[in-house]
Amino acid sequence: MKHLKMYEPSDKMITLIKDNYSVLQALGSFGISLGFGDKTVSETCEMNHVDTYTFLAVVNFTVNGQTSDPDHSSPSEATGGLSIPTLLHYLKASHAYYLDFQLPFIRRELRESISERDELGGLIMKLYESYAQEIRRHMKYEEKTLFPYVESLLAGRPKNDYNVETFSKHHEQTGKKLRELKLMIIKYLPADAHHNNQLTATLYDIYNNEEWLRQHAEVEDHIFTPAIKRLERLVKQEDVSNSISEMVFKGGQDSGEALSDREKDVIIGVVQGLQNKEIADRLCISVNTVTTHRRNIARKLQIHSPAGLTIYAIVNGLVDIKSVKL
Repeated sequence: MKHLKMYEPSDKMITLIKDNYSVLQALGSFGISLGFGDKTVSETCEMNHVDTYTFLAVVNFTVNGQTSDPDHSSPSEATGGLSIPTLLHYLKASHAYYLDFQLPFIRRELRESISERDELGGLIMKLYESYAQEIRRHMKYEEKTLFPYVESLLAGRPKNDYNVETFSKHHEQTGKKLRELKLMIIKYLPADAHHNNQLTATLYDIYNNEEWLRQHAEVEDHIFTPAIKRLERLVKQEDVSNSISEMVFKGGQDSGEALSDREKDVIIGVVQGLQNKEIADRLCISVNTVTTHRRNIARKLQIHSPAGLTIYAIVNGLVDIKSVKL
């Protein structure tokens, strides 16, 4: 029987397992080994190099449908306190558990439960193989596309042709065929007493796996995807900060050419909203000379808009931000 409570780092790990034996499957996916004695959740996670907050976020969500206290203190505030590497490890290991163990296990159970002479049983096996192919295709898509994308985000080198929203649109419910398989067995597959017991045991495992898949999908949708969206925003902000820092420390000059004093004066005029004629009159030069200066400025800085020049002027101290009308 489940105890609807929010588990905390100070709770005993064995208490969590006794209250919710289904969490046993999650332990392996997190890389937590059995034999933790009377250690707390926090002690057990630390012993296995697992982020405690992320572990509890997943466990509390799968057990109670709730996330942990949002007013937590964590070194990963930008991603909601969650450790993305820990989540990635959990999801990858969950895939391996399902593809390499559960799918073959249920396949063996079905074959042992169905008479070889039963043509209807053969159709049931085909339905199962169709389901297995679908779930494998879905999980392999995540492993080939989503997980490398997240790793590129963590490395600060996001791929421009992909975002987690693409994954959300691709993330279809994959349990439909499993539910159909279950109903076909219950409604239409007759069996003798021996095979009936085997089918009943197989159905029990199918029901458990249906629940496992539902929880797996919900962890991806409600914990993993929101955390990646926050990480995407953080990386984009850092990209902007890095670009500005580059302008400050390198002068924004890819060609290595320094701006002349006159070119800096022209930038100040542009930032102040003056037209070319007004800049020319202020600096006592011709309009054509102003145009030439602006062309050279754009070439040296690779900045072509007044807004970009305004940022450059502010971060390089050419103008005071208070004097700029933003």
